[in-house]
Amino acid sequence: MSSRQVPLTCPGHTRPVVDLAFSGPTKEGAFLISASKDGQPMLRAGDTGDWVGTFEGHKGAVWSATLTEDATRAATGAADFSAKLWDPVTGKCLATYSHPHIVKAIAFTNDKTRLITGCQNKQVYLCSCENPEAEKVPLKKHDSMVKRVCVSPNDNLVFSTSEAKSISVWDLRSQQEVNTLQTTNAVTSLEVSRDGTLLTACHDKVVTMYDVATLHPVKQLAMPSRMYSASLHPSKATVVAGGEDLQMYKFDYATGEQLEAYKGHFGPIHAIRYSPDGEVYASGSEDGTLRLWQNTVGKTYGLWVAEPAAEPAAEK
Repeated sequence: MSSRQVPLTCPGHTRPVVDLAFSGPTKEGAFLISASKDGQPMLRAGDTGDWVGTFEGHKGAVWSATLTEDATRAATGAADFSAKLWDPVTGKCLATYSHPHIVKAIAFTNDKTRLITGCQNKQVYLCSCENPEAEKVPLKKHDSMVKRVCVSPNDNLVFSTSEAKSISVWDLRSQQEVNTLQTTNAVTSLEVSRDGTLLTACHDKVVTMYDVATLHPVKQLAMPSRMYSASLHPSKATVVAGGEDLQMYKFDYATGEQLEAYKGHFGPIHAIRYSPDGEVYASGSEDGTLRLWQNTVGKTYGLWVAEPAAEPAAEK
């Protein structure tokens, strides 16, 4: 099999791609949504990167984007001081949630009834998907703008980060902050593992995994340079990361050994996520491109075709 990584470049965005999210597996396959400073969030097929549609309606840079597990709803947060709820099938905007400042982060609860938004005014908000006209519920303020949010699998906990060197943990039932996880630097990426057991946090030259049940750190990987985003393989075998030095890295989760390093982007990498089947990972960059990379280089998958084995040389 070929050992040369050949990423797929997905055209369409004209400015930096700053956030990415995959849906779970559906009958039509997994889907991928991207947020860009061009204000045009896009939906794509998760295995090929083929364009499906563009969500039109924001009037400023889109900083965050996400999909429900079944891909029946999408949500975006933008510099126009709004978050939007979308129908990915029709592309129709179902609701617009006004905010007092730029919406930098967004996530669905797993039951699809609420949106969690993080705002540049240092506030995390709870928004109703079932009753969009209802008032947003603010949680206690961070000390600086909110950069990332994600939700535990049972919908009891929300994790959020700001420019502080910590992760805030909120209990959705009491709407109170119940814990603070200290980090070595500001956290630029948060992800709950596909099985819901681990929280992956990227902070500068360190990627830390926390046990979601106990909130204790269980693994810490040293990075070769400053990373902005990291993602854990669904099997927990590998971790991919990208950031300041333009390279895509893959590490063995158990040992921390660097397995691969590829260069393909021409600007810092802002977002990286594994697909739900773990066959590909997607990256979004300051260079305005979104790329798909094979987890197993040379394997036939999506638009990639394995090269046939070389014929043995004939004996003379």
